[in-house]
Amino acid sequence: MRALLWFKQDLRLDDHPALQASLTAECLLPVYVLDPVQLQLNPFGMRRMGVQRMRFLLESLMALDSELRQRGSRLLVHIGTPEQVIPQLVAQLKLDRVLTLEEIAPDEQAQVARVGNSLGHVVLQQAPANHLLRSEDLPFSLNQLPRVFSRFRTLIEKRVQVFQPRQAPDHLPRLPEGALALLQPLPTLSQLGLGEPLSVPASAFPFSGGEPAALARLRDYLWQSQGVREYKDTRNGMIGSEYSSKFSPWLANGSLSARRVIAELRRHEAQFKRNDSTEWLWVEMLWRDFFRWTLLRHGSALFKAGGLQAHEDAPLQVDQRFQEWSRGLTGMPLVDANMRELAATGFMSNRGRQVVASYLINDLQQDWRHGAAWFEEHLIDYDPASNWGNWAYLAGVGNDPRQNRVFNALRQARAYDPDAHYVSLWLPELRDVPQSFRHTPFLLAGGHLRSIGYPQLNKIPDSWKPYLHAVA
Repeated sequence: MRALLWFKQDLRLDDHPALQASLTAECLLPVYVLDPVQLQLNPFGMRRMGVQRMRFLLESLMALDSELRQRGSRLLVHIGTPEQVIPQLVAQLKLDRVLTLEEIAPDEQAQVARVGNSLGHVVLQQAPANHLLRSEDLPFSLNQLPRVFSRFRTLIEKRVQVFQPRQAPDHLPRLPEGALALLQPLPTLSQLGLGEPLSVPASAFPFSGGEPAALARLRDYLWQSQGVREYKDTRNGMIGSEYSSKFSPWLANGSLSARRVIAELRRHEAQFKRNDSTEWLWVEMLWRDFFRWTLLRHGSALFKAGGLQAHEDAPLQVDQRFQEWSRGLTGMPLVDANMRELAATGFMSNRGRQVVASYLINDLQQDWRHGAAWFEEHLIDYDPASNWGNWAYLAGVGNDPRQNRVFNALRQARAYDPDAHYVSLWLPELRDVPQSFRHTPFLLAGGHLRSIGYPQLNKIPDSWKPYLHAVA
């Protein structure tokens, strides 16, 4: 077998089923295709991948090449469309098989199909994707997937799950003759037309992309700092790197295996005992899988305005209020602080994501899909299933049968940022405002707000009135 290994959202060597299947090859060409379509505008007028996501991707590709070098191989990164690049490489280097991981989103599945069609008689072999559970692990068929997470969890936990991910190999098959001449340096952000982002000391995700950084974080969080043992108590934090695991960016681009996370979690629990926090991390990983299987079952329905529920009354308008929301200029400090953190760093806490999404949907009455698309462009941990699944869930058009999952933004601010430290960190114009008004600057005189350059909120919702002067 003379094989090409096509990396996509699986930028690791550990627990990689397509890589394992390639180890008997006579020669192997590892390839990543950087598709310019990712930088073009989508139907919502946004890039599919913005500067922060691309920065993290390039770091991950650089790390993957380094890991391949240590095993006698290299990573060929080629700019172009996979359906053109891969058949060209196969023909040029006389390869007879392409190995890759399965995809779960419709656009990516269609792209894999196009590649397969363009390969002619060359076999395109697909291995299981970066799920936690494999299809054979599910206690039901895909068309019987529960509509609500609680039922999914109950059925999964009736079985004893043992995760035995396979380690990265020590050596890889040699490169095909002529492959070294095709290698080229990774493009820079500037060459891709994105510019170089500034380093932000306050970032809650100060880590690098790539598998070595991911495994180092896994070791630290589970074995060294053992932050996992306080996860349930800290997970609603918004400042610093330690309030949550921060595994999600590496999971999203496949630098970290979901199965490796749970295998290590089970080892940790065997040594230090299970507690509410280790159990909560398991639940969060189950949520990730639930959204992935939901996307596989329902496909493009998840991306439509009416979602899985096919609701006809979902808001479809997009006006200036969306622009204010995306720029962090709504006049609601907690929302604005989170949106500015996202723009500056590509990351945002889980609590912040729920607050800003609910605010866009329920307070501003904007089309939820535009919010999901904005997150897709900017979040370094963007994953189609989790991102669109969570947005549909909050918009009342996803899995949850309950409607109107509304987060009172001011109540959330009082509860999770009681001393206004978070809004002070990301909204410098409010730092000279008395602390007691940093969550409610709209109570100050309009002239004062204009002088500090912060927008005036047009209307104070009635639901905020109990929290205007109180701590929740």
